[in-house]
Amino acid sequence: MAKHKLLFEDDYEFELIGLCSSHADYRLCWAINNSLGIHLTKEDDYSVLEKKDGEHLHSFYGYYDEEEHLEYYLIKNVSNNYQRLIPEKDQIDYFLVIKNNLVKEINDMVIRLKENDSILTAFVFDPNELKSKANLVF
Repeated sequence: MAKHKLLFEDDYEFELIGLCSSHADYRLCWAINNSLGIHLTKEDDYSVLEKKDGEHLHSFYGYYDEEEHLEYYLIKNVSNNYQRLIPEKDQIDYFLVIKNNLVKEINDMVIRLKENDSILTAFVFDPNELKSKANLVF
């Protein structure tokens, strides 16, 4: 009898903005909501389980735009026990993940975010170029 392997491929088809901010997550969330006209709300912390270091909890906010079917997620790069979600981007404090974006121009969003005093700078990243991109699949 022939053996078959079932392979799963993660979907990295989302847009990723890295944010630098010295503010707490709730204050940054408020600033993003004002800049982009969305309503991010606090959700359960995002948990990453590693064999070596155990569980890491990252502050997590989400919003679903029902009109345009966009999903927005704000996640803190540093966990409760000072582990990075994306270690190769240690200069980034937060990541804004945007899924199903077919209508909004990402560079316009970055410009609007950079105009906010709570955000020091913002960068667009290609998730496929990150070694730790699997940590962003939720």
